Amino acid sequence: MFGTLVVTDEMDGMRTMRFGRNNATQTSIKVGDPDHLQFDYLKLMLAGFAPQPVPRRVLMIGLGGGALPVFMHRHFRETQIDVVEIDPQVISVAKQFFGFNEDSRMKAHAGDGRAFIERAAAGSYDMIILDAFGSTEVPAHLITLEFLGAVRRALTVEGVVVSNVWQRRYNRHYDGMLRTYQEAFGSLAVIQTPREVNTIFLAQPQAQTLNSSELAARARRLSVEKTFRFNLGWLIEWGMQPARDKSPQVPVLRDGVVTPGR
Repeated sequence: MFGTLVVTDEMDGMRTMRFGRNNATQTSIKVGDPDHLQFDYLKLMLAGFAPQPVPRRVLMIGLGGGALPVFMHRHFRETQIDVVEIDPQVISVAKQFFGFNEDSRMKAHAGDGRAFIERAAAGSYDMIILDAFGSTEVPAHLITLEFLGAVRRALTVEGVVVSNVWQRRYNRHYDGMLRTYQEAFGSLAVIQTPREVNTIFLAQPQAQTLNSSELAARARRLSVEKTFRFNLGWLIEWGMQPARDKSPQVPVLRDGVVTPGR
């Protein structure tokens, strides 16, 4: 229903999922090595664990091959993980080819991520990770103020939102997304990836200063405690910047105004 999934085995034991043969990589794992995260943006999405080190419940929108939820499940054993994926075939392929498995601590839900969040009780999640992409961009209904309002309601007061977006050069909605996140949340930081076209938005309901040095120090300690193979603190320190001031010239993205596609 949602298009063709292509899975290929490539060099150095890597396995990749794409939506269509020539589209961007959705997931790349090293077969048999769940501790390996291939991309910096996946590592940086763990930045949410710096201000929220022991989340009770995490919700992730967008599964792909499941590299990130598998990694979180392995390293954060006190956390319940819900993953919502609109395409049931993606869930099947992730289980068959990418080592994703459900158990008492990790559940996959086939359905629309927005509808799932809108049904969630207020304060259900300590962390919400937004990583849903079609073949070309984040679906339009997952970037509006109305959607982000539902995300905020589903968060605990001290919760955190981690969102993966493409940089301005590759993302026609980048400025509008930044402006809309600023309207929806009390604080927002932007973290650039060193080698990829991804940008991570780190947002919290309460107005507070997300200090890069403090956040990086917490992330370094977390990297040691959880035996990550990478220094999350260095990635945060390298790429984190405060969001620029709100621009009145940039409109907030609203339902019925944002159109899908290029």
